[in-house]
Amino acid sequence: MGSVVWRSIPTVLTVEELLDKSYSRAKKAANQVVDKDRIFRTRKQMTRMIQSAGDNLSSTLLDWVHRWPSLDQMSPFDVALVEAAVGCDDYRQSLGACQWAAGMCQDITMQNCKKLRRMVNLPPMHETRREAYGRISSIIGRIRGNLDFLRDARDILRTLPMIDASEPCIVVAGAPNVGKSALIASMSSGKPEIAEYPFTTQQLHVGHFVDRRIRYQLVDTPGLLDRPMIERNQIEMQAIAALEHVGDLCLFLMDPSEAGGTSRESQQNLLQEVAMLLPQTPLVVVDGKGDLLENLEPEEWSAVVQMEADLLENPDGPIPEIRNPESGHLVVSGTIPAGIARLQYEITSRIKKNQGNDPLSLPENWHRNDE
Repeated sequence: MGSVVWRSIPTVLTVEELLDKSYSRAKKAANQVVDKDRIFRTRKQMTRMIQSAGDNLSSTLLDWVHRWPSLDQMSPFDVALVEAAVGCDDYRQSLGACQWAAGMCQDITMQNCKKLRRMVNLPPMHETRREAYGRISSIIGRIRGNLDFLRDARDILRTLPMIDASEPCIVVAGAPNVGKSALIASMSSGKPEIAEYPFTTQQLHVGHFVDRRIRYQLVDTPGLLDRPMIERNQIEMQAIAALEHVGDLCLFLMDPSEAGGTSRESQQNLLQEVAMLLPQTPLVVVDGKGDLLENLEPEEWSAVVQMEADLLENPDGPIPEIRNPESGHLVVSGTIPAGIARLQYEITSRIKKNQGNDPLSLPENWHRNDE
């Protein structure tokens, strides 16, 4: 099941735009009719107009239905994102309404074209064309709300992230303003918005880093609050969708300094809730904003910063590690940055351990031809 390319979702027209486009093409089609007999010419023109308008509307609506991602073919993560962002029921109902309208337009077209075949007088021909247009316009008008929903939903869905299920995924969670975005920016190619106020991250962002030719995805979630699930807003539900469905590993970032405005008690309660949501997902707890911790010796912190700088010149050198003596957690800082190399090593080691053996490796005692 591949990742949904949200940016490929087609634009949805308004009712007026849709009808104007179809009737304009129908008029052009009628102008191409050539026949010396006025009766035959008019019948062909009216038939061509009804047929063209109905076919254009039907094909446009069905094209939207086929090109919009199907909920039945989405991964559980993408379905959860749609539910959090716009609602799966409204999504499915609106696409179903487009499919219903397409079928109705085809039925109206067939019925009125069949009536035209038996007509020999001009006024009934024009009346039949007007009747068909009126019924078609009424059908399209009945799905106005569904088209408006899809048009608004498209703007929202296009901002959703693409998660590749074939690559390891690390979900970074924590309370608001604990430094998640700054940490991901220092670890990966992703450049999420960073600011010193809560709820900076208004949607999921994905960054990447590569280790031994394997690309690891880092999902920056909106800050989760310590409150019941029913009280959570749309942004928080997106984060929970990521936590529940895509994480090969969950990196929970604490702020022991409480500089972000969330107490340690609230962060600890949130950590327990995340652990309950992800009983099968490995959980790594890290203390962030290490440069603000008072219980760390400045000399020790400076040594870590220097050793990580040395790793840029000598990647095979020792990886420095610093832990909070109170919690025992790894300590990192995304603003300096420091502790990043050790954290990446911890992440890759844990994921490789959980994935088991390399699928490309040969079984033990497998015959080799070294010649």
